[in-house]
Amino acid sequence: MDRLAEQIAAAPAQLYPAAEPFDRRMIERGDGHFIYVEQCGRPDGQPVIVLHGGPGGGCSPFMRRFFDPAHYRVVLFDQRGCGRSQPHASVQANTTAHLIGDVAAIRAELGIGPAILFGGSWGATLALAVAQADPDAVTALVLRGVFMARRHELDWFYGGGAGRFFPDLWAQFCAPIPPKEHGDLIAAYHRRLFCGDPVIETRHAVPWLVWENALAGLEASSSAQVPGDYARAFARLENHYFANDCFLDEGQLLRDRHRIEHLPCVIVQGRYDMVCPPQTAWELAQGWARCDLRMIPASGHALSEPRIAAALVRAMDGLRG
Repeated sequence: MDRLAEQIAAAPAQLYPAAEPFDRRMIERGDGHFIYVEQCGRPDGQPVIVLHGGPGGGCSPFMRRFFDPAHYRVVLFDQRGCGRSQPHASVQANTTAHLIGDVAAIRAELGIGPAILFGGSWGATLALAVAQADPDAVTALVLRGVFMARRHELDWFYGGGAGRFFPDLWAQFCAPIPPKEHGDLIAAYHRRLFCGDPVIETRHAVPWLVWENALAGLEASSSAQVPGDYARAFARLENHYFANDCFLDEGQLLRDRHRIEHLPCVIVQGRYDMVCPPQTAWELAQGWARCDLRMIPASGHALSEPRIAAALVRAMDGLRG
């Protein structure tokens, strides 16, 4: 059993069973994009929209397990270019504004009123952007491993900050790039991930994904095999967003926090999160009276870490209306 499976197996007492979807569909969004959407839980229940991480990660059955299926109507979808959405790995017409529009279109298609937004890492970024774009469409936010897409946050992970704690893994991440290009590794990887040669793109996608996965949990492993096709899609999408500062103004999500300060928010933050350090979550929560920041001890970034998973279930149980 690999480390991720061990972490998931350690948590089932706190998690709900993975409810089978009662609805699956593709929603056409123009520009050639079709968005995969599924619903599970109670059809007339309190709505919650799950925003997965990455960008590029896709949703999974494990993400259904944080919600009481007898109470919640859970909506999961694969963001543009990833998972079962089509076209696969496409970055055309794929920006934060497009994703915000997709969430609004999903709500309209499914006839969903104001909903809880549940997202971690990039999913937390997108949840904040969606809520700030239309606060009336949101009833609460539950965020994990907060990332606000600011330049210093990207520099931490791709500029050597996190590498000081993991010099061996950082060296592996830098190895495919000539030293003269190490001053901007996001740009260096971008040139190779979008060179037009699938072999070269996949060759560079794997170390991009391995670097992130290796730091996701306190006991994460860098030796797990990564499927090339998945790595290429994930790396291209994530790098596309990061190379463009996630299509947000610098500091925008913190600047516009006043638009959502009337909403309740629970932040579940691993105390030892190396991907999205706790400083960002702390900054977001400061001065937000209705924000409950929960620092989780002995935990990193991953959704599957037992303490993180348990805290998220408790947060969702506490929002049952």
